[in-house]
Order: sequence, then structure tokens, then C-alpha cells
Amino acid sequence: MKTDSSKILVLEDLVKYYGSGENLVRAVDHTSLEIERGKFTAIVGRSGSGKSTLLHLIGGLDRPDEGKVWIEGKDIFSLKDDRLAEFRRKKIGFIFQDFNLIPSLNVWENIVLPLGLDNRKPKKQDIKEVISRIGLTDKEETMPNALSGGQKQRTAIARALVTRPAIILADEPTGNLDSQTELEVMSLMKSCVTDFGQTLVMITHDEMIAQMADRVIEVADGKVVNC
Repeated sequence: MKTDSSKILVLEDLVKYYGSGENLVRAVDHTSLEIERGKFTAIVGRSGSGKSTLLHLIGGLDRPDEGKVWIEGKDIFSLKDDRLAEFRRKKIGFIFQDFNLIPSLNVWENIVLPLGLDNRKPKKQDIKEVISRIGLTDKEETMPNALSGGQKQRTAIARALVTRPAIILADEPTGNLDSQTELEVMSLMKSCVTDFGQTLVMITHDEMIAQMADRVIEVADGKVVNC
């Protein structure tokens, strides 16, 4: 495939079905899509529209029945499971609704965890820069159970940023936050994407958040219906 360097993500006729016969669910149904580098893209749709399945396929967390996902020109599903896991660690940052922090690790340890899993030595100054940018300088040694919801999500954002991934995927990252904290976290996330030159693809049902994006993609019945 000849790749366009401005397109960091390309989906080619992607298919993911569950069940069979009358119980067949077309979660992702022959979907093709291109995402530009350095942009904030929101994927919206009703519950059951297939948007979360689509995000999982983009991130290599699940394999499609058919089709390809290209990230920075790499067909990720041409990789075997161990190499795909390595690719995810290096190239994809994940931010989830439930934060996914390790409760036995403090803020600093949670943030540097992806680097350790990839046998990369953390550069202290780079880590401190990210922590300062997200406003957690005084929380480095704090355990997750002592953090507010907003602070937990800030930690998760820092963890996604610290490896300098090619693309960040976020699945309803503000779903567990109150409206004021949601706005603060989204403003922070958008500015971090700009400051660190990242590409962000986010699943959301919140119209206000979608309006903050550079581009909105609507999914229904496993298909892109508006982009």
C-alpha cells in the first residue's frame, strides 16, 4: 500500500461480526476511513453503533474478520501477537473511562509503567515535563485511591503521552467525571495533543466534547455515516 504521510491512520474495508444467523451482529461493517496526523478526531454514535469495537480494532486490541488497519504505514494485523503487543506499547497510547491505573503503584510509577514494560529507561526530565503539564507535580508519590476522578484521568493522560506514541485512542475518557472536571480534562487533553504534536481519536457520546474536535465521525450500525 502506498501511504500518504499526512494520514497517520488508514482503515481499509474493516469487518467485525459477532454471532451468526438471526443473532448476527455487524459491529463493524465494511468500514474504510483515513485520519490525519496531528488532529483531534471524535467518533460519535448511539450505544451499540459499533464505535467502541471500531476503536478496539484501531488499537489492535481485537483482530478483524476482514480488512486492514494501517498506522504510520504499517499493516498492524500482519504482525503476530507478540509483535503486535510491542507495536501497541511503542506507537499507541490508550486512555479509558475507568482510568486503568494500577492501585499498588503511585502516580509516578503508573505514568512510567509503559516505558518499563518496553524495557525503556525513563528520562526523568521528560517525565517531569509531562507531569508538570498535566498539573500533578505535587502528586507524584500519591497512590490512586487518594486521587480525585479528575486527577486519576490526568494520570492516565500522562501515561498515554509519556511514550510519545504515534496516536492516542480514548474511549469515553470523561464518562466518570462531573461536568466541570470533564471540561477541565478535555481542555487539558486538547492542549496536550497540540503541544506534544499528538494525534487523538476519541469515542464520545457527549456533543460538547465532539464540538471541541477538529473532525467528527458518526457511526451507525457498524458503518461510518457522516465524516
